[in-house]
Amino acid sequence: MKNSAAEVGRERYALAIDLGGTNTEVALVSRKGKITGRRRLLTRCYGDVRSFVEAVASTARELMDTTGTTESVEGAGVGAPCLNAATGCIEAATDLPWPSPIPLRELLSEALGMRVEAVNDANAAAAGEAGYGAAKGMKNFVMLTLGTGVGGGVMCDGHLLSGRSGFAAELGHVVVRNGEGRPCGCGRCDCLQTYCSASGVVTTAKKLLEEFPGWPSMLRDMDIEALTAADVSEAADCGDGLALEVWRRTGERLGDACASFAAFADPEAFVFFGGVARAFPHFVQALRESFDRNALHLYSGKVAMLPSALDSGDAALLGAAALIFNEKE
Repeated sequence: MKNSAAEVGRERYALAIDLGGTNTEVALVSRKGKITGRRRLLTRCYGDVRSFVEAVASTARELMDTTGTTESVEGAGVGAPCLNAATGCIEAATDLPWPSPIPLRELLSEALGMRVEAVNDANAAAAGEAGYGAAKGMKNFVMLTLGTGVGGGVMCDGHLLSGRSGFAAELGHVVVRNGEGRPCGCGRCDCLQTYCSASGVVTTAKKLLEEFPGWPSMLRDMDIEALTAADVSEAADCGDGLALEVWRRTGERLGDACASFAAFADPEAFVFFGGVARAFPHFVQALRESFDRNALHLYSGKVAMLPSALDSGDAALLGAAALIFNEKE
């Protein structure tokens, strides 16, 4: 349903694009942080990046036309993995189907015919959570995005850490202790995301199914090759013991890693966002216990562990939109 001319005249909008390794969300966001409309594309359905960009642009145009906001959109904000904020290029993204570097900002600006601002996806999520979610009002927190990969965003003294190229807080590529030698797409082994991403959770589940063949589990009735983190979460919802152990181990890995992250960020909270974070009730206890056990005494028992307070993973979209609105302030 289109907005009335009066409504459009009163409100300004930004296109917000959250590019993920599995799904890409395209949304219209008002300056007040209201998501007016959204669409989803399957990222891996496009064999080359130009066809993907054209699909995003076509989806955005349809969304603006449907909502009657075409003349009220001030620009497009984008969050994407491994994005160099200085150049607007995706560099060496391990969870995307196209070769890097990808001049994403330039391609989208050309296809959309408007100004495009772009940042690392986890930084966009952190900005959205700071403005509208669980971290609203906080000046010091760490955001961990748990999805196809694991990303991070660090807010310190009210400023989002960016680094020389916008790659600060690539926390998913911090190597965990006592790892199993799990290979990562970055070329190294035992990065945090090999344990706490969606595929990492599935790897842990398969490992337990193999190591404990006598352990009854509803996961055994599923196609093991098609198993997903969501399946493991649903099994845990039903009280499946093996699935619950998968999440306990996931939380333990996260807590240990967060203990190290606290030592350099001094946060008041960790905020968890993304598809894997929807299972937060299943791993939060192990997360907290592992953190308190491994953290420096300055932080043990003193840092909050919070799930994202934004519906349907809206943090990255709201943060992407803020790139446009903040530029106007």
